[in-house]
Amino acid sequence: MNTPDSRRVRDLVYETLASEGRAPSVAELARRTRSTTEATQKILHELAEAHALVLTADGDAVRMAHPFTAAPMAFVVTPLDGHDDRRWWGGCAWDSFGISAALDLDVRIDTACPQCGTPIAYQAGPRLPPPAELAVRFPRPAGEWWDDVVATCTMIRTFCDRGHAERWTADNAPGGGYIAEAATVWRLAGPWYGDRLDPGFQPHSREHNQRLLDECGLTGPFWRLP
Repeated sequence: MNTPDSRRVRDLVYETLASEGRAPSVAELARRTRSTTEATQKILHELAEAHALVLTADGDAVRMAHPFTAAPMAFVVTPLDGHDDRRWWGGCAWDSFGISAALDLDVRIDTACPQCGTPIAYQAGPRLPPPAELAVRFPRPAGEWWDDVVATCTMIRTFCDRGHAERWTADNAPGGGYIAEAATVWRLAGPWYGDRLDPGFQPHSREHNQRLLDECGLTGPFWRLP
């Protein structure tokens, strides 16, 4: 996002995901910015290097632009307003709250508990916290999130309650991960993602994001950002 061209490409990716629930293609971005596909592809790779978005494994399309994802994942996010027919894939429990925060929109979130397979549907919004009993499990420490960010997001899941999250962890990843209340993750998503669609958005500094984690009580080595 160091040049007007990269800023325009970044903003078009976010605008399209927010309004249509899909990522624009490289050709579409090139057309809309009156550029070439080669130059646009170069900008996308630069944005990915800066963690401003995530490309597919082949590097030829946008995979994620947090909190949005262009591919089906474990969460479906829909507006509570019955006149708004948009819908989005949530990359994880945290990103699902982030979509609500970025759009300043009350939403319904649909997923399933990894432990028991029970469908879970809950409401959340900028001022509407999720049900108190829900728990969210983070699979790896903050310092490792971007080692494979898609895999990280895939495993940040919502469970029926803490007991289910603890049993899943004991069976599948003993001694690993971190279980938080869903309301804590919701509280983090607001300031983390709430400005993502702002015209003047600037990437948060590491220090800023670390402070957001601390303010939500997410402290200690697990939550230390790289």
